[in-house]
Amino acid sequence: MRHRKKGRALSRTASHKKATMRNMATSLFLHERIETTTAKAKELRPFAERLITLGKRGDLHARRLAGRLIADRQVLGKLFDDIGPRFTERPGGYTRILKLGNRRGDAAEMALIELVD
Repeated sequence: MRHRKKGRALSRTASHKKATMRNMATSLFLHERIETTTAKAKELRPFAERLITLGKRGDLHARRLAGRLIADRQVLGKLFDDIGPRFTERPGGYTRILKLGNRRGDAAEMALIELVD
């Protein structure tokens, strides 16, 4: 039974998965779109949207909470100064996942995750 087993393991330990999500969220906020596997994109979406919601709040406590997960100060500044205010009127759904087909090497399903304009 899968009771209380939310999310995908992504063939990683918990700490490795957390590091992967932190790195992917940093790249997403820096470049505003990244190409990755569909499973990773689906797992990244709620992680990134929670951080964007903190960016919308914009207070010091929200910045410190986001700073626990985003190590790059430049990206953290972009999240709170640019990305957060851009979504003030939007009540959620800040990212979009577009499926791209299969990767040539191992036929993994690829997807593009990007911030909605």
